[in-house]
Amino acid sequence: MAKIRRAILSVTDKAGVVAFSRALHEHGVELVSTGGTAKLLRENGLPVTEVAELTGFPEMLDGRVKTLHPKVAGGILAVRANPAHLEALETHGIPAIDMVVVNLYAFEKAAAREGISHEELIENIDIGGPTMIRAAAKNFQDVAVVTSAEDYAGIAEELRGNGGALSLSTHWELAKKAFARTAAYDAAISARISAITVRDGEFADEAQTTPGMFSVILPRKQELRYGENPHQAAALYALPDAAGIAGAKQLQGKELSFNNLVDLDAAWQLVQEFRDRPTSVIIKHTNPCGSGQAGTLAESYRMAFACDPVSAFGGVLAFNRDVDEETALEISKTFVEAIAAPGFSAKARTVLGGKKNLRLLTVVNQDEKYSVKSITGGILVQSADRESFRRENARVVTAREPTEAEWTALEFGWKIVKHVKSNAIVFATANQGVAVGAGQMSRVDSVKLAAMKAVLPLAGTAVASDAFFPFPDGVEEAAKHGATAVIQPGGSVKDQEVIDAANRLGLAMVFTGIRHFRH
Repeated sequence: MAKIRRAILSVTDKAGVVAFSRALHEHGVELVSTGGTAKLLRENGLPVTEVAELTGFPEMLDGRVKTLHPKVAGGILAVRANPAHLEALETHGIPAIDMVVVNLYAFEKAAAREGISHEELIENIDIGGPTMIRAAAKNFQDVAVVTSAEDYAGIAEELRGNGGALSLSTHWELAKKAFARTAAYDAAISARISAITVRDGEFADEAQTTPGMFSVILPRKQELRYGENPHQAAALYALPDAAGIAGAKQLQGKELSFNNLVDLDAAWQLVQEFRDRPTSVIIKHTNPCGSGQAGTLAESYRMAFACDPVSAFGGVLAFNRDVDEETALEISKTFVEAIAAPGFSAKARTVLGGKKNLRLLTVVNQDEKYSVKSITGGILVQSADRESFRRENARVVTAREPTEAEWTALEFGWKIVKHVKSNAIVFATANQGVAVGAGQMSRVDSVKLAAMKAVLPLAGTAVASDAFFPFPDGVEEAAKHGATAVIQPGGSVKDQEVIDAANRLGLAMVFTGIRHFRH
């Protein structure tokens, strides 16, 4: 293992760099740095050689040119085992650089800022940083490249244990991270500038419903035991600071499986539809088999569970409030795979802690901009379905208008049906999912399935359909089981026949004009 004798540091995010530089200095490492980083280290009593002193050339062009120089690139790229390379360094007076510590201009943050000018956006594209990172990563056997403050502590510890040297394994792992970082950085730049066009000699953002370039470069966060089935390999990929289910904190329980994560995400997405009152949802194979809202979380869970107690066994739960002791006691009465919630009270943790395999996750919400699905040979990207129900945009198409109670039930059912696999039907009351028919090839069969599975009375319920009824039979079937109101998008060539059937049956029916297919 070769010792680290000289390091060049140039960081935009300076968190932790002083302590790390001090650890390097304690091992006799010469510190070379650029403007702002050098100033910070000097202010903290550390000896620093400015890059300009090393190169004999001043920073210029507003800092655009400072590390783009043979005395930097040569010191990084020289292969120590190659005598010709070492001779070239000696001939030209180029000192070898054994470590590169660089993080990049925060282009991603700049690109996300509202109203940023084209000029400022371009200025946030780092050039010297990626050049040094790639050079060091290419010459990984001789140069350690550090691109994340998260690695500072581990590297400092290894230097202490190895007398100022790092293992080849560490060099290689750091190089892999470095190439991943520059790849993600370039992908972010490419994606953002794909939305910029030139009109009449002026740069402008063009309206895009989908990005001109879509790149997904994420680190592997967790190996999973297997995929949907035991013969399939799987892993979770996510950024370290991700929110949502990918960034959830697991408090207890067995390792999360592929199917757990898929179901947890389905549950979390559904429960986020409800903000104003405590709400509980139960998911089985990505479909809601129970939903309830009430004055307390425990009561909302009892309502959700009552919808389909058989399917709730082995289900995945999500809550829009912290889980309290009373709710935890209710949950503990049956077998549950996993729970997602904003938090859990200490008493709830004690109750649920008795179920050692039960996975508890705390989640910070994150609204996704796009939804992504894979197909053979490519991916499909669409804007996320964030369309919410607004009563003023709905259209009553029957002779009878819904009562206030029916309106509330229609809205509740509409929020749920949006998260049921098509063809989707939900019978609901004002605060409770009563029966669900999911994934049938014909809509009338989804109605029949929901009615067949119903445990609670269907009389007086409202029925939500994710897409239009193509024939009157679905509405007629719902009325046969006691439904009094229907919400659907409308848009069938047989809409009038469906409306006539609803009028004949005394139903109130509302068209939303919005479809919620979920495939």
